[in-house]
Amino acid sequence: MDKEAARKRIEELRALLHYHNYRYYVLDQPEISDAEYDRMLRELISLEQQYPEFITPDSPSQRVGGEVAKEFREVAHLKPMYSLDNAFGPEDLREFDRRVRSLLPGQEVEYEVELKIDGLAISLVYENGVLVRGATRGNGTTGEDITANVKTIKAIPLKLRKPIPLLEVRGEAYMPKESFARLNEQREERGEPLFANPRNAAAGSLRQLDPKVTAERDLSAFMYAIGEVQGYEPKTQAELMEWLLELGFKVNPYREVFNNIEDVINYCQSWHDKRFSLPYVIDGLVIKVNSLAQQEILGYTAKSPRWAIAYKFPAEIAETRLKDIIVRVGRTGVLTPTAIFEPVSLAGTTVTRASLHNEDYIREKDIRIGDIIRVQKAGEIIPEVVEVVKEKRTGAEKEFVMPDTCPVCQGKAVRLPGEAAWRCTNASCPAQLKEGIVHFASRGAMNIEGLGPAVAELLLDAGLIHNYADLYYLSAEEVAKLPRMGKKSAENLINAIEKSKQNSLERLIYGLGIRLVGEKAARDLAVYFKELDRLILASEEEIMTIPSVGPKMAASIKAFFAQKENLELIEKLKAAGVNTKYLAEVRDNRLEGLTFVLTGTLSSFTRKEAEQLILSLGGKVSSSVSKKTSYVVVGEDPGSKLTKAKELGIPILTEEEFRQMVMS
Repeated sequence: MDKEAARKRIEELRALLHYHNYRYYVLDQPEISDAEYDRMLRELISLEQQYPEFITPDSPSQRVGGEVAKEFREVAHLKPMYSLDNAFGPEDLREFDRRVRSLLPGQEVEYEVELKIDGLAISLVYENGVLVRGATRGNGTTGEDITANVKTIKAIPLKLRKPIPLLEVRGEAYMPKESFARLNEQREERGEPLFANPRNAAAGSLRQLDPKVTAERDLSAFMYAIGEVQGYEPKTQAELMEWLLELGFKVNPYREVFNNIEDVINYCQSWHDKRFSLPYVIDGLVIKVNSLAQQEILGYTAKSPRWAIAYKFPAEIAETRLKDIIVRVGRTGVLTPTAIFEPVSLAGTTVTRASLHNEDYIREKDIRIGDIIRVQKAGEIIPEVVEVVKEKRTGAEKEFVMPDTCPVCQGKAVRLPGEAAWRCTNASCPAQLKEGIVHFASRGAMNIEGLGPAVAELLLDAGLIHNYADLYYLSAEEVAKLPRMGKKSAENLINAIEKSKQNSLERLIYGLGIRLVGEKAARDLAVYFKELDRLILASEEEIMTIPSVGPKMAASIKAFFAQKENLELIEKLKAAGVNTKYLAEVRDNRLEGLTFVLTGTLSSFTRKEAEQLILSLGGKVSSSVSKKTSYVVVGEDPGSKLTKAKELGIPILTEEEFRQMVMS
């Protein structure tokens, strides 16, 4: 394809991707499959890689992958972003109506009513139809520049569907209920602090220094207002909302226009229970004078518009009796105390239990079995204990004590210094088993091809394995009898398991699933100790002599190897012929003094294999491009590192050139 043909195809692909993005994320009416969308995006990225001079800020390829921000700079809004006064009941709305009508004597007044999304207020600036800046509300006149992060939200168009010279548009970024629940579940499993509600989760996600983290958080956004604008003069709020939809913005579909306040009140009250069926959280409704000319007359106070008000729902909290506290075990071994209480109705459902998170949470709130407690739903989805009604105590309440053994396998439970969570350290614990096997077989660990979650579940359900060491005692005949396997699939799996016996020690250490030990730490441990037995016998002090290992990780490693069941697994691995020595010794020092950066997908190596090869030849691997970088190795679909390398004049190697350098 020549250069002109590539330019035309790039423009065609961009237009198609913008259109289908609008159909999927704004209208919720997709016309093509996800696979077809992904195919077009890969084609676009490939062409832009070949012709980087055609890359533009509004390209769909630029949504994810921005550089990590060192800090958020302040930016001034083109027009101030005001907050809203609140109404907490019908009489507050009637008083608002009286004030509005007193300032508009003799005029007919209409109200446009919208759902109040519980998220983070954002402001977007478009120049000639292209997104150039995203910012938080901040103090109303100045916000934080979060452009790279808002670009990751697919409901926000990078390019408008109509050419507008200048547009400052306002809205709310939010996290859907399911995404919020999933995120908090993951954080609890990792022993990280939980987000209190979707609003906090959205705010925390948009203020991540790394846009890739924001992209993983599944945010969305509704737009509902404009600041500065050129080339358009709407007459009403209702008309403005339709115009924003036409431009490609996601606009909330639940909005109505009324000509009297009593209808507004009835509409607001109708959402008290209906709101629980929404996939996102609303904390009320916003009532706006529909006429923008009348809004202009009404004006603003120092903080708020006189032409709008927020109707807030009352907090929904129920009292109930705490019957018991049980302990459940998560997939990473975290022991989580759970409150069991008498049924209460919250957010449209009957609730009987809530996570108490950890021992410290129970102590801080002084929660005892038998207490009368107040319960609510965080984000209308996750039940939580708000507080204890201590004045209703009878003296019969019992304090709860965290067990020091796992309630599932009776293995030893430990609480590492500086952590809130207790954890089961038995790698054979049934509660952790499936995820542990999948991790053991993963690409970064033992790299057993074909052993994913579905196959692991089949093997466990059939009773063929009870831990990851059992994998090395399987036969092709017994695996072939499993549903959906067959002779060929079984043989391939057994061959992959057999091949993994020859892996170097670092893969095994990572595969063991030791708490806090990632791939880099596993490699550093393997390089230092050379043999697994030396690591098992090492003291915490010796382990901490490795620069990448701190006190918490060292304590975690010792706790893992202090568990009898884990040592038995290791002996079983040895008996099966699994290598427990470091094999990646330096063959020669041809790359000594050279620093490499890898970007994109390599076809001949995994990323870790390429890194290991560089290290084995005396070179260094860095995650970022700088003037000290010797070479940037470019695979398929490279990121912004390629652009940075070109800017700095760093030598660039294709995968084939890299192969010749390291394999000759």
